[in-house]
Amino acid sequence: MATLSKSTDFRQLKNKLAQYLITLGGVSVLFTLILIFMYLLYVIKPVFESAHIESVSSVTLSNQSPAVVTGLDELKEVAYEITEQGQVNFYQLSTSAFREQGSLIDNQRVIQDDAAISLVAHGNNHQVVVVDSQNQVKVVTAKFTAKYLPEGRDIAPRVDYPLGEEAIIVDEEEQALTKLAFAMDDERALFVGFTEDGRLIKTTLVAEDDFSYDWEYEAVYQTIDAQLTQVDDVAITPDLGMAVVRSGNDITIYELDDEYSVPQKAQFTPFSNEAELTSVALLSGGSSILFGSSHGVVSQWFEVAGENGRAFQEIRRFKVSDQEPVSKIHTEQFRKSFYTFTPKGEMGVFYTTSAADLWRGQLIDNMPSVFAIAPRADGIMMVSEGQAKLFSVSNEHPEVTWSALWQEVWYEGYPEPDYIWQSTSGSDDFEAKFSLVPISFGTMKAALYAMLFAVPVALAAAIYTAYFMPPVLRKKVKPTIELMEALPTVILGFLAGLWLAPIIEDYLPAVALLLLFLPLSTFFAAYAWYRLPRKWKGRLPEAWAPIMLLPIIILAALAAFGLSPLVEEFYFGGDMRQYITNDLGIDFDQRNALVVGIAMGFAVIPTIFSMAEDAIFSVPKHLTSGSLALGATQWQTLVKVVLLTASPGIFSAVMMGLGRAVGETMIVLMATGNTPVVDWSIFQGMRTLSANIAVEMPESEVGSSHYRILFLAAFVLFIFTFIFNTVAEFVRQRLREKYSSL
Repeated sequence: MATLSKSTDFRQLKNKLAQYLITLGGVSVLFTLILIFMYLLYVIKPVFESAHIESVSSVTLSNQSPAVVTGLDELKEVAYEITEQGQVNFYQLSTSAFREQGSLIDNQRVIQDDAAISLVAHGNNHQVVVVDSQNQVKVVTAKFTAKYLPEGRDIAPRVDYPLGEEAIIVDEEEQALTKLAFAMDDERALFVGFTEDGRLIKTTLVAEDDFSYDWEYEAVYQTIDAQLTQVDDVAITPDLGMAVVRSGNDITIYELDDEYSVPQKAQFTPFSNEAELTSVALLSGGSSILFGSSHGVVSQWFEVAGENGRAFQEIRRFKVSDQEPVSKIHTEQFRKSFYTFTPKGEMGVFYTTSAADLWRGQLIDNMPSVFAIAPRADGIMMVSEGQAKLFSVSNEHPEVTWSALWQEVWYEGYPEPDYIWQSTSGSDDFEAKFSLVPISFGTMKAALYAMLFAVPVALAAAIYTAYFMPPVLRKKVKPTIELMEALPTVILGFLAGLWLAPIIEDYLPAVALLLLFLPLSTFFAAYAWYRLPRKWKGRLPEAWAPIMLLPIIILAALAAFGLSPLVEEFYFGGDMRQYITNDLGIDFDQRNALVVGIAMGFAVIPTIFSMAEDAIFSVPKHLTSGSLALGATQWQTLVKVVLLTASPGIFSAVMMGLGRAVGETMIVLMATGNTPVVDWSIFQGMRTLSANIAVEMPESEVGSSHYRILFLAAFVLFIFTFIFNTVAEFVRQRLREKYSSL
């Protein structure tokens, strides 16, 4: 009795231990899934936060004369002002080991002592053009050098002259300038100005070598043929290609590339008669122009390709104020963000491409006399009533909104709004495009074509193996097919991309012929077997029936590939791919959805086959025996009893295969062109969520918009699989309840 008691106690202990371990494992899995879910949300959350602006410091200026220009260094430690008297003053914005906050670091005069600044223009790389009362023109820029000393870091400012310290003659006739615009690159510097005697002029300084090495240049003077009595604003695009001239409510665009003439490119009125034009600014890159109106609206325009060539068109509008006009528009240097001001000083922050209204408010009591954006766009400087006030700006992801991720967006240079994913480029003016629609669509497309190939083959194989195949042959076939699941998908992707894709491209007619030859050959083989005399069929083992079909299928495949060149020559002019592209107007990629469907189908077939075969084979034998005993045929028993009883398992098998197809990475990575397009064509490639993450995550900057959107893509993929699994479980339970009575 004692031995029996000890055995029972030990068995109960093992049962309890097993129960606790299984429970712990299940809870751990759920906890891990929740942690993954929460971490994805933690990384994604910052991209949807609005901009935040906070006051950092304030500096009292010299007040010897009003400031006309202000700015600050990249680290927001040193600020500078250019006063009306031509004095450049540098101030310490934050206390350091070397200086107190607000202390004057250095000052320098950039114009003659007996002159004052009458006109200011800004270049495309923080240059400032100053025109004094004696009509002397100079280009200056503030430079900052970081020195690392034992006491700490010190910022040493200086004034630099990109075109030399000598005065530049902008107007050959030396008339006073009322408006001026400037831009330069390494080889050229361009001025476009309006003179006091009513001439619109263009002056080009051509470097003899390179402005980076020396200031020697040749000046080319041109007068622009323009019938203008007044000019209110002038701007030059950073690529030195166009000049934007505003006269009242009218805008005129001039081409600047021609060395001998300055032709007019376009002329239009942004607001027609509905409002007055109050301000103009070029967006980063110079492709878009922003116009402010007296009704508090900012309108974005850029060139759009149409039937009659490229023409400027209004793309979108931003409502800045309900009652006040837009007095000033300030744009960031590297992003598509811009700041607006009304006469009362109300400021707005917007992002054009995503149409995001990022911030509204009033930081000071009135509109600042001078305004500047930090080089890294993480701060702004305002000068008002002798005070230079610094504000920090937290605006890391202005380009990301739900509409930009999931709706069509009209990007610069595109003929119409579209879904586009393009995260990198070789151009400095490139604007990242983060639409999740193409890669989500590509995920569904790849899974669909894989399932179209895999489900019929896998289910037909599972039905035959479980219900019709002799047990001796089933013991060999089932493990063999299940062994296919162990084949690395990278091998399948490699074979699909480098071997299968070229074969399909060269033998496209054969693919179509296979769809005809395989079922016909199977049908005729079955008919021939049916017509064989019974004594002949009796001599052959039953297990050989499916094996005898293999040579016939192989012969049918060889016949399809053998006839492919003849069909291609007779019906498609010798090149079916060219026929599809030129005659049918369908784009053809070598690595397309057809290749992916076949390759991924082979990866999914073992999963569906194994689960479906187990479900069919597990149908109780008394159900099939009873059906057959009542006079039903094997096919009637299969359709009315076996498949209905096994339907929950079959559906689960299909959904498990779909889940694997949705999450597959290596096959779609290697067997497609990875082109993020929204196109159902079987001859087009695609890019999936998983492949996109695998390709771009190693190259993305940690914490950037690109990095966080890739995590958002992973979250979308997580949601996809969660929805599929939930639906699968719900349908499976309903099917089980419905057919459990069988």
